[in-house]
Amino acid sequence: MEETKIGEITHFFSKISVGVIKLSSELKAGDTIHVKGATTDFEQGVDSIQIEHKEIETASPGDDIGIKLKEPAREGDSVFKVIG
Repeated sequence: MEETKIGEITHFFSKISVGVIKLSSELKAGDTIHVKGATTDFEQGVDSIQIEHKEIETASPGDDIGIKLKEPAREGDSVFKVIG
């Protein structure tokens, strides 16, 4: 599987398991992401993307988005889009 870096975790809300990602590339609902850091390493599908508590289908480079994560993530973890 090929991967492209699309952003970085800037915050993680542990109570609701939501990660804030600063995007450097486009991300769409339905894409698969890989979150990787010093102690983080998991893949998951993107069910929904939110900006300012509003659900969107496609997020653009420069956006700060919130997505529900299946495992904890840490600030500075890299986010990759899985291709293929």
